Amino acid sequence: MIDEFAKDTLHGRLRRDREALLWKLDGLSEYDARRPLTATGTNLLGLVKHVATVEARYFGEVFDRPSPEPLPRWQDSDGGDQWATEDETRDQIVGFYRRTWEHSDATIEELPLDAPGHVPWWPEPFLRTNLFAVLVHVLGETVRHAGHADILREGLEGRTGLRAEQEGRIDEEARAAHCAKIERAARSAASLKP
Repeated sequence: MIDEFAKDTLHGRLRRDREALLWKLDGLSEYDARRPLTATGTNLLGLVKHVATVEARYFGEVFDRPSPEPLPRWQDSDGGDQWATEDETRDQIVGFYRRTWEHSDATIEELPLDAPGHVPWWPEPFLRTNLFAVLVHVLGETVRHAGHADILREGLEGRTGLRAEQEGRIDEEARAAHCAKIERAARSAASLKP
């Protein structure tokens, strides 16, 4: 009974955070969805593509249930899953992610939490694992990258939050006052340090 509760809870969180990641693309121009927003080139559409690839590998290859989507061999990974080429459309990448959800959801629903898996890109002694550990790992990856997306989107236009219905109106004046208060505290603390 606890296994089903744990599986349902983790799976529910994964579903919620998948949607949150995709929501970060809503309303963005092609340029803003794709452009590098950090010194390392992190971008919103690339985060979606990366998380889709990660999920396809973990809920596919690890349990000998290969993704129906074409994936390069994990040994050949060159970071190409972290950005969108000019030939890849947003709809293609989002569609890939949604189809990956279907395949992953089937794996999660059909296997017990203790189903054995093998992660060849993990070092010994960790490469033998189970569905529970992979579900926790993929949830962690999804949450991590959804957080990145949240910060990137906030930097673009100030939008924050988990989903549209929770988003409040942006009060620029209140935000500016809040940031000024934090800036003053940071400067004051820095002046006190030897």
